[in-house]
Amino acid sequence: MTEPGTPSNPWRVLLADDHPPTRAGVRYTLEAAGMVICAEASDADGAVEAALRELPDVCLLDIHMPGSGINAARAITRELPDTRVVMLTVSRDDEDLFEALRAGASGYLLKDMDPDRVSHALEGVLAGEAALPRTLLLRVMDEFRDRGKRRLRLPGGRKGADLSDREWEVLNLLRDGMSTQEIATRLYVSAATVRSHVASILKKLRVPDREAAIRLLDETD
Repeated sequence: MTEPGTPSNPWRVLLADDHPPTRAGVRYTLEAAGMVICAEASDADGAVEAALRELPDVCLLDIHMPGSGINAARAITRELPDTRVVMLTVSRDDEDLFEALRAGASGYLLKDMDPDRVSHALEGVLAGEAALPRTLLLRVMDEFRDRGKRRLRLPGGRKGADLSDREWEVLNLLRDGMSTQEIATRLYVSAATVRSHVASILKKLRVPDREAAIRLLDETD
């Protein structure tokens, strides 16, 4: 039997995104690299159904398509363990990244990357590698280094929130009145990384803004 990934037996890709121009652009790039788009979908249910029908080598899924690309990734990796899943997204949010990896994704690609690199990233995944932008790789490393999460007990009998050591650090610096850039300078990280930590903190604490997070921290002291 001919090895997959050869001209006579090209890699088969399922492409799922609710934005037709994006699908068209990615399809053009992958077909130019010798891959075959075996199916397209515009939502999570359609992606799962097509994956079960077509048995692709890899599924390229938009995170924020209707029904959630992460939900689709979870279902596909559960039902088709030999099929690789890679997310294609505009989101640099830590929680999206970690949820995608927990759902079984082997890669997390940003839509603003060089289009020609998408096929190379998929080939790497199909060869057993992971595909992560360098800008996000450090966040994954920080997450694994920082396993000692501490729970913030919320007032009013609400369920507590588990914050990482770095998130605690950022929250306390916010309470000290420091700006995003000042925190970035203090922690030797980029402002984008600080904003990502703040977004994660707000999501975990279920509050709308930084001021509300600081008030909540003050109430727990």
